[in-house]
Amino acid sequence: MRTLTIISHTEHYYDKEGQLVGLGATVMEINQLLSVFDKIYHVAMLYKNPAPASCLPYTSNAITFVPIPKVGGKKIRDKLAIVGQMPAILKRISKTLKHSDYFQFRAPTGIGVFVLPYLIYLYHGKGWFKYAGDWSAKQSPIAYKFQNYLLKNQKRQVTINGSWPNQKSNCITFENPCLTDQEIVSGHEITAIKKWNEKAIELCFVGRLEANKGLDIFLNALALLSEETKKTIKKVHVVGGGTLLSNYKTWAEKLNITMTFYGVLSRNDVHEIYKKSHGIVLPSKSEGFPKVIAEALNYGCIPVVSDIYAIRDYIIHEKNGFLITELSAHAVANVLNAFLKIDSVTYQKLIEARVQVVNKFSYNYYNEHLIQSVL
Repeated sequence: MRTLTIISHTEHYYDKEGQLVGLGATVMEINQLLSVFDKIYHVAMLYKNPAPASCLPYTSNAITFVPIPKVGGKKIRDKLAIVGQMPAILKRISKTLKHSDYFQFRAPTGIGVFVLPYLIYLYHGKGWFKYAGDWSAKQSPIAYKFQNYLLKNQKRQVTINGSWPNQKSNCITFENPCLTDQEIVSGHEITAIKKWNEKAIELCFVGRLEANKGLDIFLNALALLSEETKKTIKKVHVVGGGTLLSNYKTWAEKLNITMTFYGVLSRNDVHEIYKKSHGIVLPSKSEGFPKVIAEALNYGCIPVVSDIYAIRDYIIHEKNGFLITELSAHAVANVLNAFLKIDSVTYQKLIEARVQVVNKFSYNYYNEHLIQSVL
């Protein structure tokens, strides 16, 4: 029997029916890990507020949720409050690890400031670290840079998004899984009938509604398009939540482009948007490889994304997507113009070239890679 303890900041809630749910992307991945592990414990945070639509339940009693207090936040007092919770959180983690053969710590996260030193210097069991952020850490918060430094200077394996300069031997390039085999089959079916209509192009943006994720640049770029080019855009779908939602809606009203803001959606609803969209635009400043890129590409929604490490390892300019080399409104507008002016033959070639990338982001591919390279 092979057991795993996962330690993360993943938000969990109880829904209206009293069922435990967690943020969908992580829960989906953990559900799929049951093909590798017989028993999984997930040490993560429990919130009391209503569950977002993006949350999902665990699919098996072989997964046990181990709650820890909600800690962290943007305010100084929130960060200082972590200190008071450290002993209780470490005690809960230590107790859970006694039941496990392996651990996985998902970084970067606020609790990583004290959990990582504990795992690296005080815990001697088997395990690995998963780092899903920008591995260069150049533009990261200080706490994330600290975690990045610790992971680069310890001996256990770290799975990271993309290939990076001076990558150490214990730092393994790993795709961040996000697609089931059934979803890949559905993607083949959708793209087989999906057509490019140069007079009715649909675009989407999926992510937190904030400047760092690129929505500001995207809206400014749309404003720079000619009126003739704007007429080729049937609709822009914006998925995601944030405190600036109402501001962005007001901003979008001035663009003379039909835009719909959905807020946070369920996984299935987001996939429905990919199915009808021709391109996903993500001019973000700092990333690993966002799962939404692979999910969108699976349904023939072509990435128009930042030319940064991890992303450029998979998205090749004008082969299976379009890369934005400079994060400015004018640069994004230029790339958008190029994308919006392709013809149906070019669009079909972009769709056909997606297959090699998409398959690498399946859960089965990830699990096999995990068995071969980490366990």
